Amino acid sequence: MRRLVLVFCLLLSPQLFAGTVLENARWRVELDPATLALRVTPAGEASVQASSGVAAHAVADMQADAEQASWQWDTGAYHLTARLEQSDLALTINARDPSELPLLHQPAEAMGQGLIWPLAEGHYVPAGNGVWKTFLLEQGEVNTTQDLSLPLWGVDHGSFTLNWLLTNPYNNRLEWSADGEGLALSLAHEFTRLEPSAPMTLRLHLGAADPLAGAKRYRQWLVEQGRYEPLLDKLRQTPEAEKLLGASHVYLWGNDLLGLDDVRDWPLLLKLLRGHELMGLLDKEAAQVLAQTGTLDRYQKTVLLRGVNSAINKKARQTWQATDEPDMLKLAEGYGALRHKLATAFAGALRDNPETWGSTLSAKTLKSLQDAGLPRLLLTLGEGWEGGLWHPEAIQAGVNAGYLMAPYDSYETALSTTENPDWTTAHLGAKAYRDCAIVLKNGTLKTGFQQSGHYTDPRCVRPLLEARTKAVQARAGFNAWFLDAYATSMVFDSYRDGAAMTQAQNAEGNIDASRWLNSVLKLPAGSEDGNAITAQGILFAHGMQTPVIGWGDHQMTKDKQSPYYVGNWYPPEQPTVFFKPVPLKEPFRTVYFEPSMRLPLYQAVFHGSVITTHHWLFDSLKLSNVQVENELTQLLYNVPPLYHLSAATLKERLPVIQRQDRFFRPLHQRLATQAMTDFRWLTADKQVQETTFADGTRLVANFSAGEKHGYAGHSVTALVAGEKPVVYQMD
Repeated sequence: MRRLVLVFCLLLSPQLFAGTVLENARWRVELDPATLALRVTPAGEASVQASSGVAAHAVADMQADAEQASWQWDTGAYHLTARLEQSDLALTINARDPSELPLLHQPAEAMGQGLIWPLAEGHYVPAGNGVWKTFLLEQGEVNTTQDLSLPLWGVDHGSFTLNWLLTNPYNNRLEWSADGEGLALSLAHEFTRLEPSAPMTLRLHLGAADPLAGAKRYRQWLVEQGRYEPLLDKLRQTPEAEKLLGASHVYLWGNDLLGLDDVRDWPLLLKLLRGHELMGLLDKEAAQVLAQTGTLDRYQKTVLLRGVNSAINKKARQTWQATDEPDMLKLAEGYGALRHKLATAFAGALRDNPETWGSTLSAKTLKSLQDAGLPRLLLTLGEGWEGGLWHPEAIQAGVNAGYLMAPYDSYETALSTTENPDWTTAHLGAKAYRDCAIVLKNGTLKTGFQQSGHYTDPRCVRPLLEARTKAVQARAGFNAWFLDAYATSMVFDSYRDGAAMTQAQNAEGNIDASRWLNSVLKLPAGSEDGNAITAQGILFAHGMQTPVIGWGDHQMTKDKQSPYYVGNWYPPEQPTVFFKPVPLKEPFRTVYFEPSMRLPLYQAVFHGSVITTHHWLFDSLKLSNVQVENELTQLLYNVPPLYHLSAATLKERLPVIQRQDRFFRPLHQRLATQAMTDFRWLTADKQVQETTFADGTRLVANFSAGEKHGYAGHSVTALVAGEKPVVYQMD
């Protein structure tokens, strides 16, 4: 093959390189080595300016043939290679020194008919859409680990798509900017001093006229790299995880020691409380109720018992919080020991059998779920593992009923000993707060979630995770586990002397923690979001179908008079932030729920590997004005619903759960382990949509109110080969 060797030592204009061409039978790529401008021409199609290039660099050691080119920038500061591999243009950039390097500038014209964007599950943004243009411009910088569910994006040109895959997803920065009436997108990469030799790699994939083409290519790439984990393999490793197939996901609230029905004699309870050390731990409102002399009404009983439960929790935490490093065995044993003491101290005032105490987390609740004909559920304790330590008998009853019983748990943030005692899972001791904190480039410690504590190095807190998980599981009997934040792909570089960590190492640390739970303790492990970078190791994830929306929006999170205010974390047994239905404001309603602009990008990669559902802040019942769009899309993508339950809402919510379960459960048991192989719009207005799975099963959703294309309004139809169609229609 003819080979050209060109050596340039001066900064040359882009026009001089207009003839640098890579070409095969599928397409032609014109590449400017000085700016990395790219113009691509698929066979038989019009050309597209995929990137208009960055500021010009001095080029040297240029070598090129028909399908590969390599060269240097800035007297060897960077080495670049571009190689055609069938339908991929593979780019590799190596740096000599730490630096930030702009790489691409995608002009507005490159968007063609629309943008394919992996925000949460995925979206199709028609070119020129004003709502999306404003939304994207307001996003600011976007990283390609946490801010995108998949490290890719695509553009639709009708008869073909162009899809960028960032095969090194770390230390990247995307930014939208106005470009005439459209939007331009720029990409820069940081070569850090932690590992400056790590190459930046990315691919431009020429895809079919399929909005999922980029996602399918990414899935293929994961398989090629040995980084795709089929769900069937995970089930063989963790047999208990088979119970996830067909299971609805539920958070239980109200898991403290005592429920109202546990009080047998209120006057005696008041008398005994006034002489007990718990009195000194009561909050102000409960103390005022206790000081009264008359008969208590139901509201006063509720307030008092809420305060008593809080005081009991404080007492239990005194045995392990505010220490340098918690004694995990002492922690796990302390709750049962305290329950035994309280049963003796309050004998006669409380029911005789403490193993039957409890409100939502109780044998009574579990029997109600069984009697409702719900054989498969993942029940997670929203307040953490304390409920399981108070009520191991209820956990065992759930396990005996065939359910997965999990605690919420977290290690991503370590609090100081004086911070929020109610966020028990983040109390990892003073040593972890001090020694496991992420150290930023400037030497400061990275502040943790909601400006509390410090974000942590997962390798450093791993011994604590293992010790606490084993101790709590042995005492409470959980048979599944939820690790908060570990699958969000929120990863950091840490510059701690002697314990430096790259973003890639951070991701591996998170993945390894989940794998340990699955493989060693045989506990099906899940986490938040499930973003691609940290999707390995987990079996399920909360936050992909509906992500966190409007974080920091004043009307949604601050203005209590706004109809869009989502609520707060009170009362603890039924927090309004989870249970209060609210409408979703614009532009979020259009951006996140307009059916014609949604795509199952994530499912095209991970259906058959990771089971995803909504974030707990936006469960299946939270958003009142998008119920139809929400439920139909969830069923169309064959992912489970997610609900919040309390003792007070059980009766009202059970019929809703039952109705969807009858349709969803058998389908998910059939399809959960299978890949989603296709997605199509069946009507020009994109209101009738179809997903296809590996066994040929098709699901068709009609988002229109009336019949369309032969499908009932507001319905999902399951078309399984050899079986009659099954229709689920919303009221």
